[in-house]
Amino acid sequence: MPRSVDRSLDMPFTVPFMHRLRVTDDVCGADVEVLVELLESGDSGPAKVLLVAETALEASSLRLADCLHRDGSVELIGQPLLVPGGEEVKNTSEVVEQLLAEINQSNLDRRSYIVAIGGGAMLDAVGYAAAIAHRGIRLIRLPSTTLAQADSGVGVKNAINQFGKKNWVGTFAVPWGVINDAKLLGTLSDRDFYSGFSEAVKVALLKDEADFQWLCQSATRIRQRDPSVVGEAISLSCQWHLRHITQGGDPFEMLEARPLDFGHWSAHRLEPLSEYEIRHGEAVGIGVLIDCIYSSLKFGLDPTVVEQVRDCLGNLGLPLWHDSLQPLDRLMVGLEEFRQHLGGRLTITMLQGVGDPIDIHEIDEAAMREAIGQLKP
Repeated sequence: MPRSVDRSLDMPFTVPFMHRLRVTDDVCGADVEVLVELLESGDSGPAKVLLVAETALEASSLRLADCLHRDGSVELIGQPLLVPGGEEVKNTSEVVEQLLAEINQSNLDRRSYIVAIGGGAMLDAVGYAAAIAHRGIRLIRLPSTTLAQADSGVGVKNAINQFGKKNWVGTFAVPWGVINDAKLLGTLSDRDFYSGFSEAVKVALLKDEADFQWLCQSATRIRQRDPSVVGEAISLSCQWHLRHITQGGDPFEMLEARPLDFGHWSAHRLEPLSEYEIRHGEAVGIGVLIDCIYSSLKFGLDPTVVEQVRDCLGNLGLPLWHDSLQPLDRLMVGLEEFRQHLGGRLTITMLQGVGDPIDIHEIDEAAMREAIGQLKP
């Protein structure tokens, strides 16, 4: 009697991941042991590590390299590999190709480590290379900007830009570990320092009224770089992002809704329109304000909340307008690009109240144009 064969079989499965977040004061010096503890050495010997850093962080990377060289459980591959930072690092595949060649030449394997020190754009490009080499090399991120420490450093996305579009080529990959280090932020210009806190405002608006009010009250002190509130603001944002990724049920964005991209449909379009003159965090701040105004016009968000958002972003030192917003027809193309990136129907998160998001599938273009018009000084 022949055995029956299943001709249609669906078998769901899950893959366990561990997200490791650490906070340090000086990981490139006195706190290096926090990093070393993340570097598991195996039966084959010491943990093999390629250190990659933004050129502007060469001094920090050399300090870290000296510390790692002295640890017998780590095999550091040569001197730190220095790469450019900023959005331009994502606009070509040059750095990705450079890293892949180095991984190959250094004989790194899937139990080796890449330790990357830099801002969000650089971490995106390095993370993409790490994710596709051998289908995945362990990546430890040391974010060096407020934006990366507050948001993308704990994210599970890596990408470079293509066809004039943000993050068109990329992967989902969980980092082996993330270390948010206070001393690395000391190198930031004021503009880059301020830029990171738009993501904190965004996630607080989505998640928690009390956190939003605290940010509004603390915005001026954050702008003054008061360490007692800066660390708390970064921690607030980072932990909300991390909770959403690990507990929100959709870490690889397989569903329609992407609430953490509140304010991003226009931000992602604004960046290339400005030829990346505007920082990502600045574009997000503008995008968040646009969608708050639209939410007030269409979904009952209290206008006083809109004014709080406007004041908070301004007090944080973030711009509330950019000339690349006009003509508006160019910006509105971002809605279709966003839909394509989602891979289905348009789904955008708006707000009915603080901590009360709503997913919508259509945009009232006249109301959106009015919302954007209310930004212009």
